[in-house]
Parts: sequence; structure tokens; C-alpha cells
Amino acid sequence: MERVNRRHALDLLLWVVITAPVLIPDAGPDLPGLPLPWLRVAAVPLFAAAALVARRSPVLAAAIPAALSLAATPELLATHFVLAQTVLVYLLGRRAAGQRAALLLFAAVAAVGVLAVLVRADTTVAHVISVVVNTLILLVLPWAAGRYLYQNAELARTGFALAEKLERERELAAEQARLRERSRIARDMHDSLGHELSLLALRAAALQVAPDIGPEGERAAGELRRDLATVTERLREVIGVLREEGEGPPTTPADDPVAALVRRAEDSGLTVALEGALPPVPPMTDRAVHRVVQEALTNAAKHAPGAPVTVTLRVDGPDAVVTVRNPAAAREESAGWGLVGLDERVRHAGGTLDAGLCDGTFTLSARLPLTGGAPAVPRELTLARRNLRRSAGAIWVPVAVAAVLVLLGSAYDFYASGRSVLEPAVYRQLRVGEQLSTVETRLPVEQIGRGVRPRHAPADPPGADECRFYRSARQVLTPAYRLCFTGGRLSTKDEVTLDD
Repeated sequence: MERVNRRHALDLLLWVVITAPVLIPDAGPDLPGLPLPWLRVAAVPLFAAAALVARRSPVLAAAIPAALSLAATPELLATHFVLAQTVLVYLLGRRAAGQRAALLLFAAVAAVGVLAVLVRADTTVAHVISVVVNTLILLVLPWAAGRYLYQNAELARTGFALAEKLERERELAAEQARLRERSRIARDMHDSLGHELSLLALRAAALQVAPDIGPEGERAAGELRRDLATVTERLREVIGVLREEGEGPPTTPADDPVAALVRRAEDSGLTVALEGALPPVPPMTDRAVHRVVQEALTNAAKHAPGAPVTVTLRVDGPDAVVTVRNPAAAREESAGWGLVGLDERVRHAGGTLDAGLCDGTFTLSARLPLTGGAPAVPRELTLARRNLRRSAGAIWVPVAVAAVLVLLGSAYDFYASGRSVLEPAVYRQLRVGEQLSTVETRLPVEQIGRGVRPRHAPADPPGADECRFYRSARQVLTPAYRLCFTGGRLSTKDEVTLDD
């Protein structure tokens, strides 16, 4: 209950943080698109919904502020919504393990933004580049940072899990050492006391058949012999309790091949099929393969008696692969100490071990080097490190792409601005009343907005048929030169203020 209340409090705090900029009246100027005040009113309940679903459906939560920003301006620069979209996209990367849904969301936002920009009359290449760059910086970059922290946390969790596993293995090794010592003591007791009791029984038997013992002595010697046999049997039973479970004379020779192990399992009533074979391998690898098959057959006989087992041996590149499968509908949960020890043996042989259920089949698979190798790094840690490196690289990808696009956009603007600059000296030479054909010979090739009226241009003078706008200097938009023509002649020339 306390945990649930804490989550609700954090969700409420998230809503307050992302909604605060919406409530600030002067957070930014009015933007093109839908009326911004209505968007701000709608954002309050929508952000509340986003905060509620941010844990269960972070993709939907991140899509809400992105949609509001697109409705305000295709460039995603609605100041009221920037904080919300940045925070929720960061939480998307921090909480979601997958990346396909997030990348589809970013692609959709960029596509909608580009289409919205293209339908405007005054669109330039710089506007399109701005949409892509802002998508990378405001959406992809925070998501990549969150995903990096998510993978870093996964690496930490994997490290703790491996530490716990190593601690369990250490405790298991200590317990096995104690059991081995108990077994050794039991064998010593069996060898010494059993031998002494056997000698006593033999002497009792000899006493029983002695010619001068008499009927009473013969009866007593017989009872003594029977009691010694009983004590010997009880000693054997007690010794068996002291032995380690499964301890005893090895049923499988150390150099026994896998085929012989499979035949022995078949003779004991297990249905086993052996497929494939392995070339000669190093002793460490050979013993690891043998132990994998032995452990798998033991588990199959214990947890799925009567089920068919398939043992597959094959070579995959530089590795030997051994796989054992059996139906596991009746498989019981166990502590898995055998698999823990088996994983340690395979790892010390330079290989990796996988075990698990899939579609009702339990599969135990080991991959070991054909030429031997050093102990392998645990597979979980390798995967966690690889994902962390990828996430770290993903942070720089949007930054690099955005930088390249900014450079390209700047280069294009520099080129385009040079073609729309009306030199001040030429502007001063222009005279009101000159013919349009005469004026055009001195005008630049391009106009501001490619001949389309800029959005923030002042109203045309009364009676003007056409007005053209030119830059007064490269990369400088204000003040701009406005030339208006009436009846084919220059009727007005002035400097105006434009805001792009």
C-alpha cells in the first residue's frame, strides 16, 4: 500500500512539473497553427493523462506532448510544451526495454512535421531541416539519454545478480566440501569397522563349529555370529546416510564417451536418441560435454520420467555445441544446484551454457571451444555490457546527425541569402516611377520566400499590384527592402521589419 501511494505521489509530481510551463502566460509568443490558448487549456487534462499512463504505456505518454507541439508549430518549438515532451521522452527511454515503438514515434513526429511545413507557402529548406534537427535534439536525444541510464541500471542489476550467483556457488562448494568429507569419513568407517566386524563374525563362526565347545557354546556362538551380521548391515545403512547424495562408486568412467553414456541410460529404461558427433576435443571440453549430457539425462529421468530425450552433438564454426531436449510438461521446480555447478564447469572450459523452457520443451545447450580456451565471461554480463555500449553510442548519433544537418542548413541559407541580397547602393539608385522591366535588370535572382509574401510582412501600400522583398545584407533579414509595383512601374521603395 505504501508503495502504491508513493507511485501516485510521484505521478502527481510529474504532472505538476510538466504542466507548470503551460500555466505561465508569457512563456512564449503566439505560434502558427491552432490557437495556442486552446491548446494550453487542453494540455492540462492531457498532461494529467500522460502522467497516469507514463509507467504502463510510456510511448503513449510521450506522444501526447509531441502531438500538442506539432499542433502549435511543426518545428516542435512550442515553449509551453517543450519541458513536457522532453521529460516524458526521457522517461520513455528510462522505462521501456524495447526501442522499436519509440523510433516509430519519432519517425511519425518528424514526418508529420515535415509535411506540415511543406504545405506552407513560404517553406524553405531551412524549415524542413529545422523540423528534423528539433526532432533529434528535443525527442531522440533525451530518449537516448534515458535509454543509456536504463541499460546502465540493467548492467548494475546483472552485476548484483552475478554476485549473488557467485555467493550461492561459494556456499554450494563449501557444502559439497563438507559432504565429501562426510563421505570420506563414512568410507573410512566402513572399511575399518566393517573389516573388524567381519573378522569377529568369522571367529564366531569358527567357534560355533569347534568340537569341544558343547551345545551351549555352539548356540551362543551362533547367536553372536548372527548379531554381528545384523550389526554389520545396520552399520552399512548408517554409513549410507552419511554419504553424499548420489555419492558412491562412479557409474560412469571418467573417459567414457557420450555414446556409451547414452547407451547406459537406454539400458536403464530411458528413451534417448543421439544425433551427430564431435571430432577430438581438448580434455577440458570433452569432460564438460560429458557432464552436460550426464546432468541433462539425470534431470530428464528425475523431472520427466518416460519422456523421450534427444541429444545433439554438432560443430558450429570454432565451437562444439551439445544440446539436450526433452518434453517438460511434468517438470518440477528445483533449486538448480546441478545447473549452477554445470554452468561453472562449462565457463571454466571457455564456453557458455543456456537452459530453459520453450514451448513445453526443456533445452540444455552448451557451446564450447574446439581448441580450448580461458574461462568465459558470464553471458548475462556480456549482453548487459554490449547493450550499455550501444546505448552510449546512441546518444551521439542524434547529436552528430543534428550537427551535420545544421551545417548543411547553414550552408544552404548562406547560399540562398546571397542570391536574394539587394545591394544598398543598387537600392539607392532605384527611382520611383521606373519601368518594371528596367528595375528587374538590377534585382537579385531570388526574393525572400521565393516570391511568396513573408508571414510577418507589413500590409501592402494601397493600390499596389505586387510587392517584392529582398535582403539588405547576407544572413540579415531585418531591415529588408520592399519594392512595390503599380501599373508596371515602381511605386514604393522602403525598408521594412521582418521576423522569420
